[in-house]
Amino acid sequence: MMETKEILKGRSKHRSTFAVMFYINRTKTKKDGMCQLLCRVTIDTSVAQIGTKIMVDPSVWDGKAGRATGKSKNAVTVNRAIDKLAGEINAHYRELRASLGFVTAELVKNALKGICKKQTTLMKLFQEHNDEFQKRVGVDRVQATLGHYVRTYELLKIFLREKYDTEDVTLRSLSLAFIDAFDLFLRQDRLMAQHTVSGHLINLKKTVRRSVSQGTLIRDPFVTFVPEQPERKCRHLKAEELDRLMNVHIDSKSLRHTRDMFIFSTFTGLAYADLFNLSEEHLKTGVDGSLWIKINRQKTKTECNIRLLEIPCQIIGKYRPERTSRKIFNVKTLAAMCRHFRKIEKMCGIERITFHMARHNFGTHITLSQGVPIETVSRMMGHSSITTTQIYARITNTKVNEDMKNLSGNVNGKYSLYEDELMPVGIRNTDNFRLNDNTVNPFKTGRNYEKGKNRNKK
Repeated sequence: MMETKEILKGRSKHRSTFAVMFYINRTKTKKDGMCQLLCRVTIDTSVAQIGTKIMVDPSVWDGKAGRATGKSKNAVTVNRAIDKLAGEINAHYRELRASLGFVTAELVKNALKGICKKQTTLMKLFQEHNDEFQKRVGVDRVQATLGHYVRTYELLKIFLREKYDTEDVTLRSLSLAFIDAFDLFLRQDRLMAQHTVSGHLINLKKTVRRSVSQGTLIRDPFVTFVPEQPERKCRHLKAEELDRLMNVHIDSKSLRHTRDMFIFSTFTGLAYADLFNLSEEHLKTGVDGSLWIKINRQKTKTECNIRLLEIPCQIIGKYRPERTSRKIFNVKTLAAMCRHFRKIEKMCGIERITFHMARHNFGTHITLSQGVPIETVSRMMGHSSITTTQIYARITNTKVNEDMKNLSGNVNGKYSLYEDELMPVGIRNTDNFRLNDNTVNPFKTGRNYEKGKNRNKK
């Protein structure tokens, strides 16, 4: 049994042990009487066993020395293999220790076998991530998301050159100071908005976390960093803007088509990608004869179940003669639609229109403002969490006013307040109640009431 040991002292009092041992298992001999050469790597408390393809004649094996004895052909072959393997193990051990700052027996074994080679620098790790992501595009990933990661990679390259005068940095050197500096670089040097900055920082955090799952880093250097998230404002059209868009006269056929696709999405909540993919197989008839859209969202693969209202049914019928395939609509590219929206904006007097606003319109005007429960809205929009739906479905002041009117009808007259000489009486119609010089301000009643009590005491 051959064993090589190395005891390393660091700056701390911790002593790191590294041992390589070669042996054979005499109880597991082959039919020809030979035994497999085995290797055990021990680093501190971690142990890994490595099998080899080298066969040893048990009669020439010296268990104490961990080598074959004699000058037979088998003994010479075995000893050469042991020397080569021991050298490779030691080389991997030192390389891993230098690059990572720590080593485990499993890391050495994987490095020796060429399994899951770990990237030890940031840009190589990021490139590895993007290469693997590219292979999954069209399977369970989309091209647009890959584009975001590629852009983050390019910005990191610029950041490293300008701020650190280098092409790459080791993962061991990453710290909170690094991601803070990248954050400042995006804001100050690239003049990016908070939402864009947050997206790039999240991409960086996700990629570095990959090195932890691979075992390259013991802990995530950015674990305590939380990107500042701007308040997400709902991006729907105002009700009067939506009405103008739906009724404006448009001569151009292509512009009318773009407007109709936007309206269809407004009344169904479909995103552009799902509208583009919408085909006959996604249209289902309910038990009551109603028409439904049942489609898995391209982005999340979650199912959307949408009962069609009158307007989207009319739009489907309008464009049925133009179909050239099983797809419901011949949807133009998103870039072409954006160009059309610039012209439609001027026609309608609307400041800005984007296709995704239609999905926000559905969540706000078509569903929630009409009393549809948010759980139902979430199901129709294909969200896995109601929290996501809340971003799209914002309650408007008109909806709040209508709800409070209904509440007034249910509550008024059912409750009474104690009598007080300073309390205004006879107020029944709160809709017509206005504050003026001759009316007691309800928000100041408590203070006046206290003064009244003091006067009575005197």
